Amino acid sequence: MSTITPEIEALEDFRGELVRPGDPAYDDLRKVWNGSVDRRPGLIARCTGVADIRSALAFARRTGGPVAVRGGGHSFPGHSTCDGGILLDLAPLKGIRVDPVRRTARAQAGVLLGELDRETQAFGLATPAGIVTHTGLAGLTLGGGIGWLMRKYGLSIDNLLSVDLVTAEGELVTAGEDVNADLFWGIRGGGGNFGIVTEFEFRLHPVGPIVYAGPIMWPMEQSPDLLRFYRDFVTDVPDELTTAVIHRWIPSLPTIPAEFHGRRVVVVLACYAGPIEDGERVLAPLKAFAPPLLDLCAPKPFVDLQAMFDLSFPHGRWYYMRSCDVAELTDDVIDIASERGLAIDGPLTSYPIFHLGGAIARVPEDATAFGGRSHGHTFNFVGCTVGRDGFEHQRDWVRDSWRAMEPHQVGAYVNFLSDEGPDRIRSAYGATTYDRLQTLKRKYDPGNLFHLNQNISPV
Repeated sequence: MSTITPEIEALEDFRGELVRPGDPAYDDLRKVWNGSVDRRPGLIARCTGVADIRSALAFARRTGGPVAVRGGGHSFPGHSTCDGGILLDLAPLKGIRVDPVRRTARAQAGVLLGELDRETQAFGLATPAGIVTHTGLAGLTLGGGIGWLMRKYGLSIDNLLSVDLVTAEGELVTAGEDVNADLFWGIRGGGGNFGIVTEFEFRLHPVGPIVYAGPIMWPMEQSPDLLRFYRDFVTDVPDELTTAVIHRWIPSLPTIPAEFHGRRVVVVLACYAGPIEDGERVLAPLKAFAPPLLDLCAPKPFVDLQAMFDLSFPHGRWYYMRSCDVAELTDDVIDIASERGLAIDGPLTSYPIFHLGGAIARVPEDATAFGGRSHGHTFNFVGCTVGRDGFEHQRDWVRDSWRAMEPHQVGAYVNFLSDEGPDRIRSAYGATTYDRLQTLKRKYDPGNLFHLNQNISPV
């Protein structure tokens, strides 16, 4: 490493790696998942433990620069990095400890979803956590955590038992139902506004290792009829079934026969978290709606389902997202959804519609900071290109799609927000929850040190 400056000498008790502009590893380590985000931190502090985090935060308070915190680096708008200032990189914190008897797991802040699944599935256990394995566990959980097990077992935050957290002042605290309960309420949906979570404790559930899951595809022209059938189909499906409807072009993946690559399709991707034979029975009416173009819904390892989207959303591509929740799939919503699918004119652009309800809706609205437990579906419009070429065009498709759906919006999933301003953040939580979060922010971070997030202003 190059000679450190007098300011960085103040970090002499730091035991991890300090990387600055010009160092050999800098350009690689400053990258985040979204390739359209190109920022240059003044210092990357790769933390190996709580002491390193406290040291780096003390340095940030003295220097006054911005502080970014990165677990997996999947923040859609790029909040997990910054220009200038200090980036606390938690990727080295990879510890996972599974207790198969108590059915719990402790995981540090640098753990990725696939890494947690690998350890828990060794015992036939899992906790609800996302749909792309290289997503960071920390950011996903703190915003809520939707995924293939959510209707049966709830959100990631609904299975969170406790956290260890470093505050803006460098104090290490534990938060759970019986200790610092106000903080525990806030971090379950309030994101990284209140400190840096260093370790999570989750409840685990019996899952797999084989589940009945996968995509069923029809030509996109059948989207209006399929969505109307799907609307009725999901009204009384068991909680074991979680589904998402996806409009996209079939990707060129080795798991899909080449003759289907590039076809425009509407897809129902399903996961049945129960006995295989029950999953076959429950999904049979959907498969009988009309002859599928391609049916890949079958028994498969749960870890394979979790990795299904990995190749479609790799690091380095350029992404732009806008999201919204709707109460239900009315005829108007379905017409808009179908039209926006047919308007997709790029091979990497897509959008899922996640079916909510089930265990999510049975948690009281005020039990956690997560907003929208009573909502029916979450839309996430995703414009994607390999690089700069064509990005603005796909971004316009996203914006047009979001505006078309705007009259029917009832909120948003905070993890799917882009940089949309404080009013949008407030509406995502609702006024009552936002005011409560603001009070909590004044208690734990009155100076708003942690503002590179979907920020709850203390003022």
